[in-house]
Order: sequence, then C-alpha cells, then structure tokens
Amino acid sequence: MKNKKKNYTKTGMVLSFLKNSKRWFVFSTVSALLVSVCELLSPQIIRFTVDSVIGNEPPDLPQGILSILEAEGGVALLREKLWIIPIAVVLTAIFNVLFKYCFSVCNTRGAETLVKRMRDTLFAHIERLPFSWHMKNQTGDIIQRCTSDVETVKRFLSEQLTQVFRIVCLLTMSLVFMFSMNTTLSLIALCAIPVIFAYSMLFHKRISGSFAECDENEGKLSAIAQENLTGVRVVRAFGREKYERDRFEEQNNKYCSLWTRLSMIFSVFWGTADLISAVQVMLIIIFGASLTISGDITAGEYITFISYNSMLIWPVRMLGRMISNISKANVSLDRIYYIMSSEEEKDRENAQCPDFRGADIVFENVSFGYDGCPELLHDINVSIKAGSTVGILGSTGSGKSTLIHLLDRLYDLPEGCGKITIGGVDIADIKGEHLRRNIGIVLQEPYLFSRSISDNIGIALENASMEKIREASAVAAFEETADSFADGFDTFVGERGVTLSGGQKQRAAIARMLTAKAPIMIFDDSMSALDTETDAKIRTALRDKLSDSTVIIVSHRITTLMQADRILVLENGRITESGTHADLVDNGGLYSKVYALQSKLESDEKGVTE
Repeated sequence: MKNKKKNYTKTGMVLSFLKNSKRWFVFSTVSALLVSVCELLSPQIIRFTVDSVIGNEPPDLPQGILSILEAEGGVALLREKLWIIPIAVVLTAIFNVLFKYCFSVCNTRGAETLVKRMRDTLFAHIERLPFSWHMKNQTGDIIQRCTSDVETVKRFLSEQLTQVFRIVCLLTMSLVFMFSMNTTLSLIALCAIPVIFAYSMLFHKRISGSFAECDENEGKLSAIAQENLTGVRVVRAFGREKYERDRFEEQNNKYCSLWTRLSMIFSVFWGTADLISAVQVMLIIIFGASLTISGDITAGEYITFISYNSMLIWPVRMLGRMISNISKANVSLDRIYYIMSSEEEKDRENAQCPDFRGADIVFENVSFGYDGCPELLHDINVSIKAGSTVGILGSTGSGKSTLIHLLDRLYDLPEGCGKITIGGVDIADIKGEHLRRNIGIVLQEPYLFSRSISDNIGIALENASMEKIREASAVAAFEETADSFADGFDTFVGERGVTLSGGQKQRAAIARMLTAKAPIMIFDDSMSALDTETDAKIRTALRDKLSDSTVIIVSHRITTLMQADRILVLENGRITESGTHADLVDNGGLYSKVYALQSKLESDEKGVTE
C-alpha cells in the first residue's frame, strides 16, 4: 500500500487531525492542572487546622503565607474566628468547581472539533480514492472505521491523554507532600506504583490483539447489516430472510463472544488493580495509625496522608487504564490510517483540459486485467469518430463494461498495456475531473440517492434549473412519468431509488446524465429494463437533440444497437466483428446469430399476444 505522502505517518495523521482543536486541549490541560492544585490544597488546610489551630503544633506553612498570618494576629486569630477556615475550604472548592467547568467545556469543545475534522478529512479522502480501492473494501467496514474507530480515538485523546499532565501533577505533588511528612509511610504508598505499571504492560499486548479482532468483526457485522438493508428487496423477493438472519446472528454471536472474552480480560485487569489498591490502602491505614500512636506523625498529618494516598491511587490507576486503552486506540488508529494512507487518485503533472467537442476516441493496443485475475481485454484497437454512435455487443464477461471503465478512467491502464486517446491526447494526461465532466455515463445498475427526483436528475450540474431537468427528462422519456406522481419532480425516491421501478430508475439515471450535455455519452446496458417502444423513443430523441455528441451504447438487445453508425462485437476480450447492422447480419458471425435468435423470440412473443 503506497502512502499519500512519503513521510505520512500515524503521528503526522494525528497531528493533522488536532490542527483546529489543539488550543482547546491546551486550555483543558491548564484547567486540569489548576483542579489538581485545588485538590492538593484542601488536605493541607485540614492538616493545618487539626495540628496547629485545634492542636498545639507550630504552624508548618510556606514563609510568605506564614508572614501574612503572623501580621494579622497569627494562629490565635484563627482560633477566635474559626469561620475563616471553612471559608477557605469553600473558596478552594469554588475554584475547584470553576476550573473543572473550564476543563469540561474546553475538553468537550476540543473533542468535538477533533471528531468533526477527523470525519471531514476521512470523507474528503475517501471521495478521492480510486474506484478500484472501493471495489476491494466493504462499505460497512469503511463506515465502521469512520464512526466507531473515530469515536475510540476521540475518547482516548479527549478523556485520557489530556489528563496526563493532571495525573503527573497529582503524582508528583502528592509524593512531595507525603515524603515531607513521613518517608516510611511514603515508601509503603509508593510500592504499589511499579506493580500496577508492570501488570498493565503485561495486559497491554493481550488486550491489543483481542480488541483488533473485535474491531474487525464489528466491521464485518456492519457490512452484513448494510448489505441487507440496501438489498432488502432481493432478500424478500427470494424468501431469504431466515438465511440472512441466521448469517447475521452467526456473525453477531461471534462478535458477542469476542467482546465477552475481552470483557473477562478487562475484569481480571481491573479486579487485580482493585485488589492491589485495597491492599495498599489497608497498609497505609495500619502503619499510619501505628505511627500516629507512637508520635512519629501528628493526627493532622495522618488524615492528610490518607487524603493524598487516595489522590495517589487514582492517577496510578488512570495510567494503568491509559496503557490498556492505548491498545484500543492504536488498533483504531491503524484502521483509520489504512484509509488515510491509501493513495488518492491523482493527475499527472501538467495534466491537460482539452476540448472534447469534435474529438475522436482511439483505443490503441489496449490490454487489461484486474488485480489477481487473468487478462480480460486483449489488444483492443478501435477508433470512434466524433459525433458518431457506436454500439457494443458481447456476452457476459466479454469485457464491455471494463472497456467503458477504462475510458472513464475508473481504472487506470497500466504501463505497457496500450493507451486510450481523446482528440489525440492520452486520457492519462487529462485531469480526471475534466475527463469525467465531459464523459456522461449511465452504468448498468443506476444508483439514485435518497432525495427528490429533481435533486437526483440535477446532481450532475451545479444549480440545475427546472427547465434543464425537464428538458433532459423529456429526452429520457421520463417527464410524463415524473409528472404522474403526486408530488411530481419533488417526489422522494427513497434509498437507492427503491420507490421506482427498474425502468423508471434507468430513465431517471439517463436524464441525470443528459443534464450536463457532455460531448461523450455512454449507455452501459442502461436500457435493459425498458420496453422496446421506450427504448426506440429515447434513441430517436438522442439523435434529434444530441446529434453533435459521441454516443457509445452497450447492450445485449440488437434493436438498441441496430441504428448505430458502427457496431463492435466483443468475444472473450477481443473485437471479433465491426461494422453496420446490415454488414454484421450478412457476416454470419455472433451478431447475426444473436439477431436471428432475438428476432425469432420477438416474433414468437407477437404470435402469442395475437
């Protein structure tokens, strides 16, 4: 897999995603540090109150604060006005709440900005990936990478990574205060940290592999669901509901069992952490009480020590959680990176935008085979005159659609496999966008979006007027059909045009292509669902309205091709016959046999009707 850029790495990808959200995460990190400072101050206020205000220990405060206190009356003042201490606690709590609010707002803003940029970047990149890439990757899996995996990365960056500085601050300051009070008790508290880190690293690799397997199977489950939802009519038509349901349940059971197994790993992971934490707290309470009774530490220090120990356990466990979540985030980043590192379709340097009007199309020694498959097209040589109509006939798998895909550069022609020129310019030297804007194409399976009829037809042209939509619909014999609906051209067609018949979808797709009035128009078996009368009506309208355009018609129906200026016959990837309808009928080849067979079938159908 080639990278879009030579130095494009996962780190570079993450930094590009963070471009618009960095400042919000910086603000949230600063807020998190200030929250930690407030949380660290509260136990010190309690210690000072218990030991120096209620008790008789000398005040152990920073010199600056002690000087201010002495100037105002010292500890005696606080004993007379005890309300000052709860006010200090309340003020600390208020600042804590304010900083937490700032953290939450900034972190949420940063997270949502991040996920928006990730989705926008992924979607824009996927739109520019080659047609061949889309043929290799399941839609459901791509969707899952752009949704579930994006959310996993967002959660890691916003909920855990931004907490690193706060965790480090809490760890450092807690240990500093703890060691300042008692070294022995601090060492007891510290002994749990390496243990938690060690077992977290042991779980890291196992969790990573299990999560990767879960993520991949979630993609497969999404693909099955997506296929069934879009192909529901086929499933219903063939009564395959039970088969598809069993297939979905089988994959869902596998996915469920994988997550159950992963949850068991997590249960052991967090259960072990809880046990270690509980043992550590128990040791602090026992040894702390013993040291307090022996007079090695004061009661205030004991209370403060327990508070700092609870603060110490949370960041240590968070770092352990972060290590395990790195596994999940790394898997999701790999899956996103697979998309982002896939090479975009790009034009050659100094690509041209030639005028396609009056341009001949020439295939020179064209041979082609799909990746991992035998060669499908063999040494194709043909010239199509500008403004002419060319028909292509061939059996299934003969290479008709492949020839069209190559002309529209949906697949790139490899080096040494010939070339295709338009107006003498190699299509590889033409800008892809310019090429496709000048080649109108209606594929075998017309795709309509979940929009109105007018939106679907006008999609090929920016700001298409209703007049142009109606004009194109008239040529495609679709205007009367659209007007027959209750909402006319504003009728919502549903996903993939599900509310329209096969013939209506084909005519709508033809109208969509005609709105752009491209100089080259291709009909890739796009009239197969039309009756003979409608087929003839559309071809007549095409000759009358678009006589200056080059038209290529691929079809299995002889009546669709017989009026073409020239007809090509493809057999096993080679052009075996070429000429007019009359020439090919007299030739006695495949075309003549197909024509005789279809004429007999048509005659028999008329006889039955009569």
